[in-house]
Amino acid sequence: MKEQVLYLLKKFYPEFVSGELICRNLGISRTAIWKHVQTLRAKGYGIAALPHVGYQLLKAPDRLYPEEINYGLKTDFVGRQVYYYERTASTNEIAGDLAGRGSPDGSLVVAEEQTGGRGRLGRGWFSPYGKGIWCSVILYPPVNPVDAPPLTMLSAVAVARAIQGVAGIKAGIKWPNDLLLEGKKVCGILAEMNAEMERVNYLVIGMGINVNVEDFPEEIRDVATSLKIYSGQSVSRVKLLQVVLKEIEQFYKVWLKHGFAPIREAWKEMCVMLHRRVGVSGMKDVVEGWAEDVDENGNLVLRLADGSLRRLVAGEVSLRR
Repeated sequence: MKEQVLYLLKKFYPEFVSGELICRNLGISRTAIWKHVQTLRAKGYGIAALPHVGYQLLKAPDRLYPEEINYGLKTDFVGRQVYYYERTASTNEIAGDLAGRGSPDGSLVVAEEQTGGRGRLGRGWFSPYGKGIWCSVILYPPVNPVDAPPLTMLSAVAVARAIQGVAGIKAGIKWPNDLLLEGKKVCGILAEMNAEMERVNYLVIGMGINVNVEDFPEEIRDVATSLKIYSGQSVSRVKLLQVVLKEIEQFYKVWLKHGFAPIREAWKEMCVMLHRRVGVSGMKDVVEGWAEDVDENGNLVLRLADGSLRRLVAGEVSLRR
């Protein structure tokens, strides 16, 4: 009911909404309205109240509340079920648990702060309170496990398009799914899969987007950036997340219908390290070569010094001169 009161205030914004109209629409008493307004104020909403006039929404808090995400969300299923946390160790861990218990397809786990955020290759992810988008999406793709890895590249394309659409900033993609601004990481994506031999039980796509972070720990200051640092302007986290969810759903539908080919082409257009000399650090060694292409499975195709081609499934890419 609290969300319904908020919906009416948003619907008539910036006008006042009379208590009588709210009572008539929601079937609740004026006392109940007042209690819900007080609850919304406690959550950071600015709401004016005038006797014999009604209530007026003045401002919404910069929080990723479910009611904020869902209001105006243009998706069919991605992000429709939201699990919100002020603080948590890792949204991917929570999402994996929820997926194992049958949470709806497209469910979103979002936190204002992560205390144990994880990046690729076991690295930590700096996730300060209220400064970024730290979230995970649960999907149940009807495919074999071998066909699922390109979903991480799909997510990178979706986030890059959302950033450009909302903030007007063109981020580049480094294989397979890091987003860069002038060589510094602005977004990392970590996909984790639970599967059997012939089917995917669920896939969790974790995203860490540095939106309005203004300072980083010294150890990552030279390699990380944020949209605010890059542009000098704050970006609405709610609006950006809504567009990220919309782009993920749209590309996911394309992938299910047409396969990886159209996603691969979009990814290649945004990639910043193809047709350049690179080094790829794996678990045991570093392979150097010319980044020639990504294949139909999302593997990086390197041309080595002897002219032979080598396909890499995973690794950390760095540019060479």
